[in-house]
Amino acid sequence: MGKPANKPRTAQGEAMSCLRNVRTSPRKLNLVAQMIRGQNVHKALLDLEFCPKRIAKAVSKALQSAIANAENNHNLDVDRLIVKSATVGRGLVMKRFHARAKGRAAPIEKPFSHLTIVVSERKE
Repeated sequence: MGKPANKPRTAQGEAMSCLRNVRTSPRKLNLVAQMIRGQNVHKALLDLEFCPKRIAKAVSKALQSAIANAENNHNLDVDRLIVKSATVGRGLVMKRFHARAKGRAAPIEKPFSHLTIVVSERKE
């Protein structure tokens, strides 16, 4: 007599991957996530490969993880997968300071982000 099982966070025919505590601001990460929303996963991987943004490599790894989860854990067809959603959330913020003239200090905020990618099979 243990605890009841957790409800699945994804629907039937979907797989998910989370990338936590990415060292970039949510605003910059959302620009890259916006490129792949609603696309076929193979086209999304190609777009991320040639994206000039630094964070595109980490987003590509998260997308590959979601594809692997779909194939291995949910038995989904990789050729029919699309990126259903790519959501970006705000993580913690490191607060630092920068020494300025006359003994003053200026605050610096170093934000972190969370990325969740959900892939699903295309209906045909």
